[in-house]
Amino acid sequence: MAKFFGNLHLVLGIGLVLAIAVMASFTPDVALDVNSVFRWLHVFFGILWIGLLYYLNFVQVPTMPAIPAEQKGAITGHIAPKVFFFFRWSALLTVVTGLVIAMVSGYGHRALTFAGANRHENLIGLGMWLALIMAFNVWFIIWPAQKKILNLGATEATAEEKAAAAPRALAASRTNLLLSLPMLYCMVSANLG
Repeated sequence: MAKFFGNLHLVLGIGLVLAIAVMASFTPDVALDVNSVFRWLHVFFGILWIGLLYYLNFVQVPTMPAIPAEQKGAITGHIAPKVFFFFRWSALLTVVTGLVIAMVSGYGHRALTFAGANRHENLIGLGMWLALIMAFNVWFIIWPAQKKILNLGATEATAEEKAAAAPRALAASRTNLLLSLPMLYCMVSANLG
């Protein structure tokens, strides 16, 4: 059992098989429809994205000043690069799956232009715009700054560049934290069928 739970990819694979089995068992015509699969993916990627946003803001960033300098490399060299990989890709996949759901369901344009047929479409539209702003922050402010701060890829930065990047990344991350609260309300309360 320890070997099974020690293998992240195996656990995820079995979880995926179980999820597909549940979807197939509870779909009336036994065919999985695009909308329900994309809703499931949207929720999965959204939990991953917002979970990592909260981890960064509630745990990693506030704890870093208390970590001795000789131990910070373990976080900046090993943990943070993985966190930012999953953080940025889950942001993108959350947005893409959400847009697919909106378009397949026929309310995407109305929601994004706040011309909804009802309050629910306009509420989901607001949530979509907040998520788009947050994803923009991830890909175009936080990630470029973190590449400098963590010396990732071909990005070599001077101490001055790292020092300038840190407040930008923090401000964008805290903006996303701030926007996540009304965004989550919009997504949960829209009650689109």
